[in-house]
Amino acid sequence: MLMDTPDDMLAEAARGGDRAAFATLIGRHYDRIFGLAFRLTGSRADAEDLAQDICAALPVKLMHWRAEARFTTWLYRVVVNAAHDLRRRQSTRARAADGWGDWELARQAQIAEEAEALDWLTGAMARLSPELRDTVALVLGEEMTQAEAGAVLGVSEGTIAWRMSEVKKRLRGIAAAEGAA
Repeated sequence: MLMDTPDDMLAEAARGGDRAAFATLIGRHYDRIFGLAFRLTGSRADAEDLAQDICAALPVKLMHWRAEARFTTWLYRVVVNAAHDLRRRQSTRARAADGWGDWELARQAQIAEEAEALDWLTGAMARLSPELRDTVALVLGEEMTQAEAGAVLGVSEGTIAWRMSEVKKRLRGIAAAEGAA
């Protein structure tokens, strides 16, 4: 008997809590919902998800149906709005993913630059005399003061200051020579 009932009457009954009327509406219009969702999204998976979401939300949405237009017209509008919402969510996710991707690429580039700089510094340090390498290892590597490094190496604080100055001068020279080559 419900199969012969017009959509508007079924929608009114479903809005009032009639489960059989709601089931009849879904059975009658599911293919339309899915078909339009597929045409709007271009994706079978998205259309299936969208149709399922619409059917799950339809009882609440029916509370807002005012019967000013045919039920199918209203239902098409529900599907179109849901597809627009899906596109907005996907666009937002894509922008967020792109932003994350850009951040990750920048982070990887920074890591690579730091590794390259460390490799260069390690190679340049190998060219220094043992005394200068020891001084740099203590002052920069172990973060000792010049006085502490002098005490460890058995030299004056002034000698450590001179050695650090000499290290900077030689590293600049190595960098300049490599840059000119």
